Amino acid sequence: MIRNYREHAANERTFLAWVRTGIAVIAFGFVIERFNLFVVAIASTSAPDAAHQLLAQRLSGPLGRYDGLALVFVGLGLVIIAAGRFVSIGRRLDDPEMHPAGGVRAELLLSTVVAVIVAGFCAFLVLG
Repeated sequence: MIRNYREHAANERTFLAWVRTGIAVIAFGFVIERFNLFVVAIASTSAPDAAHQLLAQRLSGPLGRYDGLALVFVGLGLVIIAAGRFVSIGRRLDDPEMHPAGGVRAELLLSTVVAVIVAGFCAFLVLG
């Protein structure tokens, strides 16, 4: 039997949940990037006049260009931090000494960044 099996299993479940979240954020970033390319391609082929071209450029403005890429990097950051915390907590579980519970600053920071990016994208769609 593995010593502290319940704690190790909980650590692994938490790690897998963070990895799933990171993959979902990365996938959402790819969807936003592809949607931006789709809007530009459709607008350039269906509307040769300048007014529609300007609207397409406005829709694919700076927020549309970098929003998906930012989500991809945030998702990668989530996976990297999850792996680091998984290894660190796994070592602490096997250590007979007591350790203080670590801070959650990194998770809060990345969650805030994701929320700001998604809110910015939603505002861009509503106002654009």
